[in-house]
Amino acid sequence: MPKGIYKVPTAVNEPIKSYAAGSAERKELQAMLKELRSKEIDIPMYIGGKEIRSENKSRLAPPHDHKHTLGHFHKSDKTHVTQAIDAALAAKEKWADLSWEHRASIFLKAAELIAGPYRAKLNAATMLGQSKNAFQAEIDSACEIIDFLRFNVQYMTEIYAEQPISGPGVWNRLEWRPLEGFIYALTPFNFTAIAGNLPTSCAMMGNVVVWKPSNTQVYSANVLMEIFQKAGVPDGVINLIYPSGPDAADVVFNHKDFAGIHFTGSTEVFQNIWQTIGNNIHKYRSYPRIVGETGGKDFIMAHKSAEAKSLAVAISRGAFEYQGQKCSAASRAYIPSNLWNEVKGYVLADLKDMKMGPTEDFTNFINAVIDEKSFDKLAKYIDAAKKDSNVEVIAGGNYDKSKGYFIEPTIIVAKDPKYVTMCEELFGPVLTIFVYDADKFEETLELVDSTSIYALTGAILGQDRYALELATKKLSNAAGNFYINDKCTGAVVGQQPFGGARGSGTNDKAGAKINLLRWVSPRTIKETFSPPTDYKYPFLQAD
Repeated sequence: MPKGIYKVPTAVNEPIKSYAAGSAERKELQAMLKELRSKEIDIPMYIGGKEIRSENKSRLAPPHDHKHTLGHFHKSDKTHVTQAIDAALAAKEKWADLSWEHRASIFLKAAELIAGPYRAKLNAATMLGQSKNAFQAEIDSACEIIDFLRFNVQYMTEIYAEQPISGPGVWNRLEWRPLEGFIYALTPFNFTAIAGNLPTSCAMMGNVVVWKPSNTQVYSANVLMEIFQKAGVPDGVINLIYPSGPDAADVVFNHKDFAGIHFTGSTEVFQNIWQTIGNNIHKYRSYPRIVGETGGKDFIMAHKSAEAKSLAVAISRGAFEYQGQKCSAASRAYIPSNLWNEVKGYVLADLKDMKMGPTEDFTNFINAVIDEKSFDKLAKYIDAAKKDSNVEVIAGGNYDKSKGYFIEPTIIVAKDPKYVTMCEELFGPVLTIFVYDADKFEETLELVDSTSIYALTGAILGQDRYALELATKKLSNAAGNFYINDKCTGAVVGQQPFGGARGSGTNDKAGAKINLLRWVSPRTIKETFSPPTDYKYPFLQAD
């Protein structure tokens, strides 16, 4: 039958719905929240297309209402990890042989399902399971995952179209093969979109995947798996399991067919994984691809020429949206002395105006942190700051876990720019500010660059173009995503590919073609149309 070089639909960013009072999407989402809260669900593992249950179940609850039960999921042990790997490898040949346009169609269909009939369900699951407000859920579990799926299909076709030149009588071709083995996708709690992107970006390129989400994201991961199955992802291509980290690592990283890991999580865990892979390198068929986005100690740096109101909003949104639980969230800020009093007034007014409570109340800007472990860690840092004479807690500082894991947005002003909360990743609604001498801008840039092991996101605000250029150059290695006159969060697929270096990961840029290139192994094919019939070269002729 006729074939063609197919042009996929041009990827465009999914429009963000407002959820304004009285809007159709708000009513639909509120109804879905009510429906999901009204029932307890039983979440199985998905191995080789089959629903697998164990005797070991774990309870799921909203972080903002931890006495309410959303359901239970069936925890996995080592035997389930092995089963998932076996199922993936059994599906590998047929999936890799499937024509690329049919793989593309599956994930384009998944995007359409999320944009349409599953939008409210996936957003509601994210709001309940991860305590995101309606807007934070919309930009994550609707728009960003839709964008990942659509843009990655476009990037896939661009990769396949990249071909070498050919000389006379020769045709050179590149074959973009999936990796030999299976991919392990280890995904975090804080973004449903990341949880969906890490396995699908690998699968899209013809790979098979064993997917372990964070236990605190299982509720929305289950909805993603429902969508993937509805879209037509074949059995065994993506296998969803819930083992402990050590159990999964013991099986995955000792398997000869381990081909790569797609990871988002803590720097410490990623470094341990890298070390384990290195120690086991002789066991594998190939050198595994190691792709990870890890921690951050993201900064806002302001020049004395910055506009105070814009700076204040960058702080309020950048530090406290989704309770500071974004890899990109601002957790340290450097404010010039000439602007401090004005900026402080605006930020304190913002915080006073922010409401905190459950996600089901759409007037709440601040919701709960993800779990008790996170709550206790943040409370410990806040308590220490209250007792330290070298810092001042100027906003927040209160917390309560009686009903949900609520931490007030907290601002610490430090006299010492190397105070612990200026350096260590907290992953919560705690911002530490250092007020610097407005005439020591360049010295403070050096401080920003040297304070943290991380290099994920950062922002410079100011109106002096020379200062902006200086900061951009001086901080070139301090952030993989750098923002001028904006907050340091909010990367959009196709616009700001996301990822950092240093202690923040391998900088393989989710939402860009560079990431998909990590999941293929090219084969060069040279075809000669008229091969030589004599070994002798002309230089061998006698004079």
